[in-house]
Amino acid sequence: MRVPQFFVGFGTTVWSFRRGETEFGIKAVPLGGYIRIVGMIPPAEEGESKRATRMRSFIAEVRGAALNDVLPTDRGRVFYAKPWWQRVIVMFAGPFHNLVLAVLLFLVLLLGIGLPTTTTTIADVPDCVLPAGAASAGAADPCEVPITPAGELCAAGAADCALPPAGPAAQAGLQPGDTVLAIDGEPVTQEPGDGWEALVDTVQASAGTPLTLTVAREGATEQFDLTVTPIENTVYTDPDEDGEPDGTEAVGYLGVQSATEYVSQPLSSLPGYFATVVTESVQRLVQIPERIPQLFRATFMGEERDREGPIGLVGVSRLSGEAFALPEFSNVDKLSFFVSLLASVNLVLFLFNLVPLYPLDGGHVAGALYEKARSTVARLRGRPDPGPFDIARLMPVAYVVAGLFILLSGLLVIADLVNPITLS
Repeated sequence: MRVPQFFVGFGTTVWSFRRGETEFGIKAVPLGGYIRIVGMIPPAEEGESKRATRMRSFIAEVRGAALNDVLPTDRGRVFYAKPWWQRVIVMFAGPFHNLVLAVLLFLVLLLGIGLPTTTTTIADVPDCVLPAGAASAGAADPCEVPITPAGELCAAGAADCALPPAGPAAQAGLQPGDTVLAIDGEPVTQEPGDGWEALVDTVQASAGTPLTLTVAREGATEQFDLTVTPIENTVYTDPDEDGEPDGTEAVGYLGVQSATEYVSQPLSSLPGYFATVVTESVQRLVQIPERIPQLFRATFMGEERDREGPIGLVGVSRLSGEAFALPEFSNVDKLSFFVSLLASVNLVLFLFNLVPLYPLDGGHVAGALYEKARSTVARLRGRPDPGPFDIARLMPVAYVVAGLFILLSGLLVIADLVNPITLS
């Protein structure tokens, strides 16, 4: 196929050069890029109605502009003259490169950087214990806000109203940096992930029962024992498939947070990890239409922004800047965030471009597949091949899709400026 242009960006040409029959260059608006292939729209089919209507005039104008690029020397090098499978390969190639980049970046993330995994080392020891969903959780000092046992705000001195109790771990003298080596003399595995899960299981099953923890402390030369009694507290249950807690339950509670370390994953973990990310990405793409009304209200009516809703280029840039500015983020944290973000963006671009709507690449692929199906049905019925599918008839759809995409992009830019999603 003849390709007269290969450009990064849109709008006015900033710089270009010609190699062979193709002009390569950069345009002023760096919001994507394009490759112009000759003959994307076929000539009008024989027997097409000549009756003048506004829609037919519009389609004829688009068809004429596309065919003006076709030179007598092009012959079989136009897009519409190629077999359906070649057109599918060409239109799939762009999204496929996004897929390859996503897979490579996820490989770097899993094998090179690793995934954050819990350890038996303690990162933080909160001063008090809050039940799951406590109304005071967002206060500047939630330990100084009186609440009921269920976590509701109340007036000091009222029945069942008190300041949150001190955490058992803080009372026992556990400190950030301590590593739990054994519980009641039984060694706790130090394998990342496994050790913390074992510790949590034991604590949650031991409400009101004293536990002897063997601890190694940073800077100390010897191990020592601490006795701590977990209290009963309401905590969130394990997340479901959507990442949301199924509910709450009352279990033994110690009042510590685990430190994490990045653990390299085996190559065999990539298919499962990638399948999970793809499934979640597809779910998010499908949910975009139903989340637009809330996005509109958050943008123009002051409603709180949905943290699970769509986010635009400005929002992604803002989150990236926040992540790199956080002092509690280590260099490995920042690198992991950056690689994960790049991988996710490429994966979403792959999925979005394969949506079977013209003018997306998926629309061209769907048109070629429909043409093959139509040709196969005609052959089975003993009828002549109907020829190339006239993609020009979908131009009204293309303009509607492009218009909606531009409106959504504009809405996201405004939302990310006036009511952004932030890491805080």
